[in-house]
Amino acid sequence: MSRMVWMAIAGFLAYFVKGFCGFANTLVFSSVLSFRFDNINISPVELILGIPANAFLVWKERKYADKKIWMPLTIFMLAGSTGGVVLLKHLNVDRIKSIFGVVVFVVALEMLLRERKNKLAESAQAEAGGGSERSGNCQSKKASKASAVGMLITGILSGILCGMFGIGALLAAYVGRATKDTRTFRGSISVVFLIENLYRFVLYAGTGILTASVVKQAICLIPCMIAGLGVGLGCAGRLDEKKVKTAVIVMLMISGAVLIRF
Repeated sequence: MSRMVWMAIAGFLAYFVKGFCGFANTLVFSSVLSFRFDNINISPVELILGIPANAFLVWKERKYADKKIWMPLTIFMLAGSTGGVVLLKHLNVDRIKSIFGVVVFVVALEMLLRERKNKLAESAQAEAGGGSERSGNCQSKKASKASAVGMLITGILSGILCGMFGIGALLAAYVGRATKDTRTFRGSISVVFLIENLYRFVLYAGTGILTASVVKQAICLIPCMIAGLGVGLGCAGRLDEKKVKTAVIVMLMISGAVLIRF
């Protein structure tokens, strides 16, 4: 299979997941391509594809983006992204691939555990009924005290991961907890991703990571990105979201485990 066919398949699958779930496109794209390409050649391609996709989602969900969430997270992410780009530029290729495998496996495991935890919480809440309201209020007060620190740590770590690999799953985990519905989640996280993408584009260009050949590859993959995003958005609400997410998570865990040994 040729390099471009492999990249086209990865692009379609990644943006199908993006349209369906609102994130994880980079995890899918980079995991598929890491077996044949170095991360320093993958991240800039995915970055160029991600800018128009995130711009579209920002416009589509613009009414639901929450400034209290995306504005501080964006500031922290930009700070972390700078360090991530420096690491991507100077670390050994094999070491980066192994680090990426560990990150993918850990993030996927966290996603799987979070899905199970949410399912158990929903069941417990349904059984408890109104009696959990008082305890919920106490928990929300404790959570608000730690939210600023959590936002700072999440933003910087997410920025480092985005700078190196373009991975925003850690950010998605935080925003998922901070938002009440899917549209607010998509709107808020897409704003953060779009601003970070534009900033990282400048960094990649300035450090020589972004080259003319990379731009040509990305342009050729734009139709695949559009097709995948369209199909993913069309399938949202029709397919079982939990089953699709679980399948994606399991695939990512397997990919991460293999890449650690690659």
